[in-house]
Amino acid sequence: MNLFKSTGTFSFFTIISRLLGYLRDILIAIFLGTGMLADAFFVAFRIPNTFRRLFAEGTFNAAFVPSYSSEIIKGKKKSNIFANEIFNFLFLGLLFLTIIIEIFMPVFVSIIAPGFVGDLEKMEVAINLTRITFPFLLFICLASFFSAILNSHNKFAAAAAAPIILNIVLILILIFSKYLNDYLVYYLSYGVSLAGFLQLIFLYKYVLKYYSPKFNFKLKASNKVKFFFKKLLPSVFSSGVTQINILIGTIIASFQASAVSYLYYADRIYQINLAIAGIAIGVVILPQLSKHIQSRKKNKILLIQNKALELSLFLSLPATIALIIGAEQIISALFGYGSFNENSVSNSSLALYYFALGLPAFALIKVFSSFFFANHDTKTPFYISLISVILNIFISVYYFSEIGFIIIPISTSISSWFNSILLFLFLKNRQLFYFNHIFFIKFIKIIFASIMMGLFFNFLLNFFQYELEFDQSIKSLYLVLSVILGLLFYLIVCYFIKAFQMNDIKLKY
Repeated sequence: MNLFKSTGTFSFFTIISRLLGYLRDILIAIFLGTGMLADAFFVAFRIPNTFRRLFAEGTFNAAFVPSYSSEIIKGKKKSNIFANEIFNFLFLGLLFLTIIIEIFMPVFVSIIAPGFVGDLEKMEVAINLTRITFPFLLFICLASFFSAILNSHNKFAAAAAAPIILNIVLILILIFSKYLNDYLVYYLSYGVSLAGFLQLIFLYKYVLKYYSPKFNFKLKASNKVKFFFKKLLPSVFSSGVTQINILIGTIIASFQASAVSYLYYADRIYQINLAIAGIAIGVVILPQLSKHIQSRKKNKILLIQNKALELSLFLSLPATIALIIGAEQIISALFGYGSFNENSVSNSSLALYYFALGLPAFALIKVFSSFFFANHDTKTPFYISLISVILNIFISVYYFSEIGFIIIPISTSISSWFNSILLFLFLKNRQLFYFNHIFFIKFIKIIFASIMMGLFFNFLLNFFQYELEFDQSIKSLYLVLSVILGLLFYLIVCYFIKAFQMNDIKLKY
């Protein structure tokens, strides 16, 4: 396996998906803004979308891939038996959960958006929309199961491309938004569930080469299956801790008008980099790292771990600096149109600024957690994540009445740094990770290149200050130009100081 090539493949389709997601969100910002209908839709969309991120972006992989990889070594028959047992338990469990939540949806929505309870109209809309979007959970979790099988065979393209379907479906609906008026949020909600079904069918066609699901409801769990499900909940919680923290933030933010929307738009920006710097790397290294750990190839393990950490910092540090410097211009250029006014820009950019401070930590959590998962240890990251979530809730609730919604990105970043540092300390203490001799040299070079890029990016934002003002119609073009120039400058600096070398791309892992 080539880490850079595989990460590049995963990242390419992820970037396409995120760019289409941005187009989707700018259309939502134009036609919905940050009002009552927007808040209701984002709550309805946040639940299935959070589960999509929890399951599709590496967390299901964390429990499944190491176990399934062990079965692949024993032969296709063994791996198919194991996969089929998991599939049937998963299908029945998800179907039961979906039915129960649909029945008790008013209670469910009052839990996830308690701030809506006092507003009967907003509550009713949120309940109706969440009922429509919730089947997405069933489809996307089964699609994630198929993705995990493909990833176990080092096939990353289809799994990374599948989320594009959701964005295409919602964009097509938004194109006809002027004919839908207030019914737009309902059509968007139906589109969410339809897209989940289409993603499942899309991945099913690709997975047939390696596995064909067979329904068998005479459920009898083998020891391997019991071990898998024992790992699943801790892995979902620990690997998806950033998404859980954001979901908790949404619940708390529901007590302040439009706050859910401000957080949503800020979240969309930094998630683009997180998908590459954390999620893509974590997903790509897990199958190969699991096999090397089982074969006890210490040199290969050390190489993969250090290169994964190096690549994560290489991607996340410059993005962090750019988001901190240009938070307001970025939000304004990407979403500042139509119903998304200057106040919305100001509040969303403030949230983005504080989320950006935690971006390297969000990425490191994904990478460090993968080191534990490859060793079949999901409990340690789980306990650390649980403490992190409790810390996040405490800070958010304690200061919310005094500071307002902005405490949510602040507490998310603080708790994420706490999480990543603890993961690192436990890895070192258990001798599951070592720095190799060149890591620190590369790390210093990456920091230097990132600072230089930040200075150059700040110069560009000042140079295009007039073109990036709120009322300019083509400000997004100048932002894209600034980002491209800043990225090229960063890569050139990295090349000349050898923070990145071409032979890294050819290196096999």
